[in-house]
Amino acid sequence: MGDAVLSQFTQAFETEKKQSSRRVKVGLVGCGWIAESHIECYKQMDDVDLVAAADLIPGKAEEFMRRYGVEGVRFYPDHKAMIDAEDLDVVDVCTYNTQHAAPTIYALDHGMNVLLEKPFTVTLDEAVAVCRAEKRSGKLLSIGFQPRCDINMQLIKKIVESGALGKVYYIQTGGGRRRGIPNSTFIEKETGGIGALGDIGCYSLDMVLNAVGYPKPLTVSGYKSAYFGTNPLYQYPDKFHTAEENAARFSVDDFAAGFIRLEGDIILDFRISWAMHLDTPGDTVILGTKAALRIPSTDCWNGTVGGQMTLYHDLAGVQMEEKIPILKNSGEGLFYKKIRSFLDAVLEGGSAPVPSSQILYNQAIIDGICKSAELGKEIEINIPEI
Repeated sequence: MGDAVLSQFTQAFETEKKQSSRRVKVGLVGCGWIAESHIECYKQMDDVDLVAAADLIPGKAEEFMRRYGVEGVRFYPDHKAMIDAEDLDVVDVCTYNTQHAAPTIYALDHGMNVLLEKPFTVTLDEAVAVCRAEKRSGKLLSIGFQPRCDINMQLIKKIVESGALGKVYYIQTGGGRRRGIPNSTFIEKETGGIGALGDIGCYSLDMVLNAVGYPKPLTVSGYKSAYFGTNPLYQYPDKFHTAEENAARFSVDDFAAGFIRLEGDIILDFRISWAMHLDTPGDTVILGTKAALRIPSTDCWNGTVGGQMTLYHDLAGVQMEEKIPILKNSGEGLFYKKIRSFLDAVLEGGSAPVPSSQILYNQAIIDGICKSAELGKEIEINIPEI
């Protein structure tokens, strides 16, 4: 795409903000793998005091802080003990999926702002309960979707909002891995709750739903399977389990798909994978009445796009295909920007960078895919009032 055409979409990206002179007291709930990315960011912020940490496994939080050289932290056996004892500005929830709702609700009800890692929750009912706690608390809640901070992801939204595509009527999205089943708490229903759907599917959904203004989902026909996760041939041993043991533990989805009708007469065709006999189930495509946008698939969707995007349109009766160059993100990494944008909102009285009111619809789709797959038929998506 020529510079003159590209420039119409790239003139108003946010710049980095300076850190505040005020200090933010943060308490961390959950000291597993995802918390590593959070603590590395906090250590770079001069206005953050990481004062407390909680984990259900005895000694895990202490070892975690020792490993990262963070001193002066008070440790607790669970989120309730920490929140009851501490006067925190922010509670950062980095637990496994099925424990997202409880500490978030408890923190909000105790007057604390919350940064909650994705996926929002496991079920729609949990997401609704969290949103209601947020509403009655008056505090900030933001969901951990760092791709929102990527300039190329922002460009997708700008292209749609510019009107260049015309009316959007069909979206195909998804992606995933040919081989990429994680281990640990991800693969068990008791802890993960949902598999590829929650781990990387929520990112793919957010990319396109955010671009088109998060229309309300109306109906869904869903499918999910676990042919690879339950087969030792496609599992990997870890330091605690053999491949056979991991296959026996596997109780979530490793592939999922859905056909969703959205408000505004938009169809969303979605598929996501941790494992399959294919490199990708397809690129993301946004079809509009004036033009279409193709976004190359990626195996994770937790960062930038998978390659150069292409805009398809007609010009003076000629069919055109214009490549959109990959833009380089400035400043710190996406995780840093995700956390920094939330802390800035807390300090400055701003709004949540990734509001729960949007991700509620994301969760409703995931929940609807699960329910429809279990029933074997299309269902209506009913979202209670908050």
